[in-house]
Amino acid sequence: ECPVITVAGTNGKGTCATVSAAVLRKHGMRTGLYTSPHLVAYNERIRIDGRPRDDDEIIAAFDEIDRARGKTSLTYFEFGTLAALVVFRHHKVDAVVLEVGLGGRLDAMNIVDADVALLSSIGVDHTDWLGCDRESIGREKSGIFRPARPAVCGDSEPPSSVPEEAARIGAGLRVLGRDFTLHQTGRGWHWQGQRGCLRDLPLPSLAGAHQLANAASVLMVLELLGERLPVTRQAIESGLRWARLPGRIETIPGRVEQVLDVSH
Repeated sequence: ECPVITVAGTNGKGTCATVSAAVLRKHGMRTGLYTSPHLVAYNERIRIDGRPRDDDEIIAAFDEIDRARGKTSLTYFEFGTLAALVVFRHHKVDAVVLEVGLGGRLDAMNIVDADVALLSSIGVDHTDWLGCDRESIGREKSGIFRPARPAVCGDSEPPSSVPEEAARIGAGLRVLGRDFTLHQTGRGWHWQGQRGCLRDLPLPSLAGAHQLANAASVLMVLELLGERLPVTRQAIESGLRWARLPGRIETIPGRVEQVLDVSH
């Protein structure tokens, strides 16, 4: 009953999902965010306005699903995905951001029709399930596209299967470097979309030059949702500064500084 952003990709989908939710939240929208995997506690996967849901609420959702499923078997990830949707429905959120677990076409997340689908990047991953090259993998990840609905690709050189799939089903694809651009200016950056330009934006709080492509892709998604989910420049700047991903080039200060980063 509310706008849905679905994010797939090889690298960057966690960042894109987190930044999207952060900007929407900073604008004052009640935002549901579903991500995977978790680092410490399962509750991290299901958040509303940045806060993980408590045990009792998630258990109640699992119980509702278990009673409704009858003899239908569900995987671990399918149970979790449905639980997130139950929780978001219960709280009547204003927007939902869903991070695909693996691939796209056959992922449990794909039961929801995204209002805007975002592919952060396409690399070679999970080849046993998705195919052995970028063309095959791009086709699988493009499975989150929907007819007559926009899609965004943050990979400036996507495999040909991505635009081909978008054209086949009639999704309006926007690609980084072609339909929207970014330009770093030292301490800030400029973003150019199809309807306007945002100059002198703050750099994302998440470390790494690659995060600019992720942030630019999120801004394209938000422009496409502008009529339903309008956000202010202030919300964009706050979201870029505020977004956090534990375990992603995370610095732990102390007598000996530590930097933690997850592997794939």
